[in-house]
Amino acid sequence: MPEPLLPKHGGYRKLKSFQVAQLAYDVTLRFCDRYIDRRSRTHDQMVQAARSGVQNIAEGSQASGTSRKTEIRLTNVARASLEELRLDYEDFLRQRGLSLWEWDDHRRTELIAKRPKTADDVAAWAREQHQGDATYPELAANGALALLAVACSLLDRQLTRLGEDFEKEGGFTERLHRFRRQRRGGDGKEAENGRYGRHGREWTMDGMDDGRNGQEACPVHQPVHVVHFPTGAAPGNQPYAPARPCCPLST
Repeated sequence: MPEPLLPKHGGYRKLKSFQVAQLAYDVTLRFCDRYIDRRSRTHDQMVQAARSGVQNIAEGSQASGTSRKTEIRLTNVARASLEELRLDYEDFLRQRGLSLWEWDDHRRTELIAKRPKTADDVAAWAREQHQGDATYPELAANGALALLAVACSLLDRQLTRLGEDFEKEGGFTERLHRFRRQRRGGDGKEAENGRYGRHGREWTMDGMDDGRNGQEACPVHQPVHVVHFPTGAAPGNQPYAPARPCCPLST
């Protein structure tokens, strides 16, 4: 079965990277409304960075039908936006003298193991962990960083796969060429500019002698018929009178 012209695309809602990035966006909205002054530029920057991560994953997935390069570029923009957001959370913790958890901290590991689906699930985890010494701002920021670490890791793997697929299969232009070849029967030939006969086979020019005359092979019958060119003339430059073809289908 021939491949379709447009590949399957736009299934971003099933991507784990999209799902985790969207959760990080929801958590960031709550975090900024609670712990960052709404009049602060940092508030808008964090929200926009979180939104950019989600939207660019979706846009890249949708654009992949006609441009893999666009998909790779937008996915990388999403990855960069989430990296910017990670730095904002780290700045928040550092500037307030709060602890930045190590990657193997048991509280961080527990949150990832829970695989939360909504911001409410993350809030429930924070309430459980608040029994210790950590404050809510520290829990919220480190929880968001744990989610962002997962999203960034998923996007890194996604970018690697997209690059490998592009190297192996090419982009939409290559797919379009393959599709046209399949529609023409797989031989890639097309009757245009007089290059091919009515039988769909390419004619051959043999015995060229300084552009004066040649033998043009009939695609159906033998022997070949002779095309005479005026002395010193090249085909296509001056009128010429071809000999009578060997069959009417060869005209």
